[in-house]
Amino acid sequence: MDEGIVDQLKTIPEPFRIKKMEEIGLNQRVVVSAKYKEQILGFIWVQELDGFLSESEMKFLHDVSFHIGKLLYQKNLKKLRKEEEKHQFYQKIIDCTYQTEDQIKWEAANVKIILPEAFIINVFTVVQGDEEMFAELNETVRLFANALSHPAHIFTNQHEIIVMIGSSSPAPGSLSEDAHELTNTVLSQFRQQTVYAGIGGEYSSILKLRKSYREALEVIKAAKFIGSPEELPYEYKKLWVFRYLEPIAQHNSKTNYVNEDLMKLQKKDLESQTSLLKTLEVYLLNNCRLKPTAEQLFIHTNTLKYRMKQITDLTSIDFDDFNTRCQLYIDLQLLKRKK
Repeated sequence: MDEGIVDQLKTIPEPFRIKKMEEIGLNQRVVVSAKYKEQILGFIWVQELDGFLSESEMKFLHDVSFHIGKLLYQKNLKKLRKEEEKHQFYQKIIDCTYQTEDQIKWEAANVKIILPEAFIINVFTVVQGDEEMFAELNETVRLFANALSHPAHIFTNQHEIIVMIGSSSPAPGSLSEDAHELTNTVLSQFRQQTVYAGIGGEYSSILKLRKSYREALEVIKAAKFIGSPEELPYEYKKLWVFRYLEPIAQHNSKTNYVNEDLMKLQKKDLESQTSLLKTLEVYLLNNCRLKPTAEQLFIHTNTLKYRMKQITDLTSIDFDDFNTRCQLYIDLQLLKRKK
């Protein structure tokens, strides 16, 4: 809609004419705002195909605009009340108000809520206290959630935006695809800000709504602990060792544990401007294979071999030992967090 027309609709209470716009195929029209309680709830458009509206017709249109505004207000109010009822219902499930699936189904039937056959929970949040950014995130999530292939119900819990993506058939996988699409699309709008996102498990029992929600929160908790949400998978089932990093860090702190081999490599990196720690991490992620590691680091295989020789000369790492490799990867993640 033309910005000039919008401005006029905000300031002119009576119906007014808009000239014909042949280039976009619009005939001459009369427009008026549908208002109620000083709130614009919509616009009424009338095409003047067989001549201009008379003065009495314009007055009738003005009078009826208030009635339509009231109807729209009542419709919106009813919709908001229904949405709030759904919010409270799903929040009660998350809060463990209901103990059995039968209780949930009975309450759903009582308040006329159709339960999904399968669902997945997506949670988004920001740094606590940033109200303006939270409002922007909430609006963005709602915008893109409405474009998903499955219906989504959105509600907030303090500084969490909870999205329940549901399906009328329990076909596995499709909901997870929607959750990933929503996460990637939303995060692409906030590249310069820190937004945390988590995806819980996909379930068919509504009693597991809280479980999926808690799983999504666990992803966010791990991302906040690491401090780099972009380095973690968004899906709980792919979180793997990251979910255990915080208790491991607490144990290391109590026992004053440090990985001496990593300390030596860190010292070498600082003194000689090398990238031995980064090389080691990528090498471990590629299951100690030279070719894919070199490709990921954008270096020649011979350069990688030289770096690996430096690592083995400086440390006592045994790359043939599986437990050593696991310990190294965990300690590397915790070391990165301290930087």
